[in-house]
Amino acid sequence: MAINSRRKGKTGELEWAAFMRSHFGVNARRGCQYAGGVDSPDVIGWEGTHAEVKRSESLNLSRAMKRCVEDSKGQAIPYVAHRKNREEWMITVRASDLLDFIECIKKPTSPEA
Repeated sequence: MAINSRRKGKTGELEWAAFMRSHFGVNARRGCQYAGGVDSPDVIGWEGTHAEVKRSESLNLSRAMKRCVEDSKGQAIPYVAHRKNREEWMITVRASDLLDFIECIKKPTSPEA
């Protein structure tokens, strides 16, 4: 992965974590990207979810969700937070996970999250 691509990914993850803190009151932070898997979503904030964060002008959303599903290993609800330049953040979640996702985001987060 190119350095610019990694930097852009890091910037997007930091932006999403900041958005979660400011708009939802969630104690969000970047995950451990070097580890991979369920213990290392791009952003940690909503317990029981696994985030894949994308800042891209031409996002392949199906590919991003597939990767998120694989990384979550069925142990967390996968979602993709994404946005283009000068546009709002959006969240994509599988329809089959929607009600469980809503329950996860309604729960208060622990301070160490």
